[in-house]
Amino acid sequence: MPSLLVMINKFTDNLMLWHKTKNKRVMPWKEEKDPYKIWLSEIILQQTRVEQGWSYYEKFIQKYPTIFYLAKAKDEDVFKLWEGLGYYNRCKNLLFTARLIVKNYNGKFPETYNEIVTLKGVGPYTAAAIASFAYNLPYAVIDGNVFRVLARYFEIETAIDSTEGKKQFTALANKVLNKQNAGKYNQAIMDFGATVCKPLKPLCSHCVLQKNCMAYNNGSVNKLPVKEKTITKKRRWLYYFLFECNSKVLVQKRIAKDIWQNLYELYLLECNEQQYWNTETIQQWLKEQLNINTAVMEHTSSVITQQLTHQQIKAQIIKIKLKKIPTVLQKHQWKKIEELKQLAFPKLLNEYFQNNLF
Repeated sequence: MPSLLVMINKFTDNLMLWHKTKNKRVMPWKEEKDPYKIWLSEIILQQTRVEQGWSYYEKFIQKYPTIFYLAKAKDEDVFKLWEGLGYYNRCKNLLFTARLIVKNYNGKFPETYNEIVTLKGVGPYTAAAIASFAYNLPYAVIDGNVFRVLARYFEIETAIDSTEGKKQFTALANKVLNKQNAGKYNQAIMDFGATVCKPLKPLCSHCVLQKNCMAYNNGSVNKLPVKEKTITKKRRWLYYFLFECNSKVLVQKRIAKDIWQNLYELYLLECNEQQYWNTETIQQWLKEQLNINTAVMEHTSSVITQQLTHQQIKAQIIKIKLKKIPTVLQKHQWKKIEELKQLAFPKLLNEYFQNNLF
């Protein structure tokens, strides 16, 4: 693999090129330079999906085209317009901050990050977004999309929701930031995470970062990013791919502080909700994620349920026969089928092996 400096430079250059030539994501606040409109969109989107927030943003801009209109509005009118978005504290902070800016700044939005971040309802992420989009100031936005892209490209296994992880990712985000075009760069990495480096089914085969992406090259895309709080989920969907090649099976050891620590398992894709697999979706997933173009789908098991003390596990095993071990999976452990009997696996996998493999 290239040096860290080369990886950083390639990352930033390729991301900016992608944004310029391939990023087709359309949103009404995109390329906006008015800090009021940027701030409004960011507050709406803090705990709301883009698809839902879009119409609310347009209604707010139509009724309150400037911060003066919003500051003079009656509380009940603004809350009525906000109705359905939830988390009404955001709306209270919106009104408080609008009136503060009109009163203390004569309606002119603050122009420095340090001033913006002190506004009520504005945290580091929102402040970085406003500062970079409106004024092109060199502050990196760090949200779920950014965490995911960086974790995969640099193959970082530090939990993104840990204190150490937040420091590590913040430092890295600022290293890869294009400081001359901070606004365009921040938009690029957020859009890239939302449309290409997606959580569940990233488009790895079409990714401009693929060549230097450590997770892709090491077959660990679906393990990243890591979250400490995963273990608090009450129901988890685990999809195991039983890759068999020349009578050998891919296995890996669970080393994280989670269920089944130090036990072995198969190649895992964990999802927040149930997935429905068929030959077409399996083939597409294999091609996108692991660059596997020829494989035989032998069978997909029924859903297996295992109840643990504080969580319910829903698992499914998908058996895939390969003619050769693909490059991205060569660094994994491959064991002969008879050797699996010597390894410790979770109960649900052991039962599956007894009925389908041994």
